[in-house]
Amino acid sequence: MAGSQALIEIRQLFELDEFEQVVALQEAIWGFDPTDLLPNRFMVVLTKVGGHVFGAFDGSRMVAFCFAMPGIKPGPKPYLHSHMLGVLEGYRDLGIGRRLKLRQRDAALERGIELIEWTFDPLELKNAFFNMERLGAVVRRYTENVYGITGSPLHGRLPTDRCYAEWWIGSSRVQEVLAGRPAARRAVECISYPNDIARLRRDEPERARQIQRVNGERFQSAFALGLAVTGFERGSAEGAYLLEPWT
Repeated sequence: MAGSQALIEIRQLFELDEFEQVVALQEAIWGFDPTDLLPNRFMVVLTKVGGHVFGAFDGSRMVAFCFAMPGIKPGPKPYLHSHMLGVLEGYRDLGIGRRLKLRQRDAALERGIELIEWTFDPLELKNAFFNMERLGAVVRRYTENVYGITGSPLHGRLPTDRCYAEWWIGSSRVQEVLAGRPAARRAVECISYPNDIARLRRDEPERARQIQRVNGERFQSAFALGLAVTGFERGSAEGAYLLEPWT
C-alpha cells in the first residue's frame, strides 16, 4: 500500500544498485520489452557527463524516478533533456511526480540552467494537464514516431508521436504557475482528444490512430504559424490543448 506523500523521500542516485532499481521500475511501469529498457550503464554515464537521476522512496522501496541528460542548443546554451519520469501504480496522484520535477528544477537552477525539455505523448491527457497547468510548460514542436513502435502495452502499438514540453524554469510564467496563480490566456485555437482515448488506443486502435494522425497535422500547422500550447482544459467529454501566439 502506498505511503503518504510526507513519508516519501526524494534523493539523487549515484550507485549501481540504485540504477538497477530504476531499470526494474521501467519494466513494472511501462511493461517494456527488454530491448526497450534503458540499462543501468546508461544512468552511470548520465551522472558522469552532467545529467542526474532522482528516485522517490517509500522506506527502502523505490517507487518513482526521473532522469535528465545535458544538451546544447544553437547559441550555444546548455539545457537539460528530461528523458523519463515514472511513478509506480499505487503511488500515483500523490504529487510524487511533481516533487520529482521540482527537485529537478532546483538542481538545474543551482547550475544556472534555464530550460528543461522533455517529450510526452499528446494522447496522455493527464500528463498534458500536469505539464501545462501544474508546471507551466509550453509546447511548440510535434514530431511523428520519435522512438519507433515499442513493445509497451501503454503505447498500444501506435507510432510514438510526441510533443516537446519546454519548461523555462526561471521565468515569471513558471513561477506564477508553481505558486498556484494560472497565467492569463489568449487562446485562439484548441486541439481536442476524447477523454476515453486510452480505451480507444486499447480497444479501437484504428480509430485512435486516426485521431492521432489528424491532430498531429493540426499541431504541426499551428506551430508553423507561430502558435504554442500554453494550457490544457479538461471537460466532461474531452480534453483540449489551448494554443495562443508565442514570441
